[in-house]
Amino acid sequence: MAKSKQQDAWEFFGELLKERREAAGLSQGELGRRVFVSGAYIGLFEQGIRKPQLDVAVRIDEVLQTGGIFERTWRKLIDKSPYASYFQAAAELEDMATKICEFESTAIPGLLQTPAYARAVVHASNPLATDQYVEDTVRGRLDRSAILRDATRPMYWVILHETALRIPVGGPTVMAEQLDHLATQARTRVALIQVLPFAAGAYPQMGKPLKLMEFEEAPPTAYTEAVYSGNLLDDPAVVKRAQATYDLLRAAALSPEVSLPLIESAAEDYRRCARTT
Repeated sequence: MAKSKQQDAWEFFGELLKERREAAGLSQGELGRRVFVSGAYIGLFEQGIRKPQLDVAVRIDEVLQTGGIFERTWRKLIDKSPYASYFQAAAELEDMATKICEFESTAIPGLLQTPAYARAVVHASNPLATDQYVEDTVRGRLDRSAILRDATRPMYWVILHETALRIPVGGPTVMAEQLDHLATQARTRVALIQVLPFAAGAYPQMGKPLKLMEFEEAPPTAYTEAVYSGNLLDDPAVVKRAQATYDLLRAAALSPEVSLPLIESAAEDYRRCARTT
């Protein structure tokens, strides 16, 4: 998979960190202890595999006495990202993931959204935004889905609550197109899609999205979101709990074979609705 300019920039960040750390006479472990992360994570930062959180970049500046260069570089890289600052690190990790498992309770995941669906979602959150802002945001979201067309695409497992199929985002025509796209992605084995039906009742992680990512050369992570904030979790114990939660969701959901006809049926319902309106 070709590297993006953002990846190149983060690799430069890592090279600079290694240079300044060695100039200070500190090992990765010693620097890690002083900024409250493991030495292994300092190594991942230096390789450009992981991106530090802002507070870690600030502490690195303090320990290495670099005059704020790592904080400024971090902010500059975030500002150039097409994604919300709280999601930027998770979006870039998608590029490197070998496996992505995702749960959404009310919306179609960004990696599977059609342009019209994505546009409706952006409009709903930003009703007074300019057309340029909307199109830039939609383009950034759709660009992420390129990883699913790559020859080295990750294994992508999605669990959707049935609610996501029934909320008419953008109207019946948009939803019919979106659900047809979901069905195509499932039939062509780009994504393994399961639906968690209304009949399942209460379920783990109710109302909260969850994304799990695995990598060849780095520990797995979990990502969750709240209002205008995101949490990228890499503590092994927390990630293990998140993986257990996903296992419970998977067990409660319909099989992929049963989920596909349900998605197709919902798409046909929207088509009928579009023809009568």
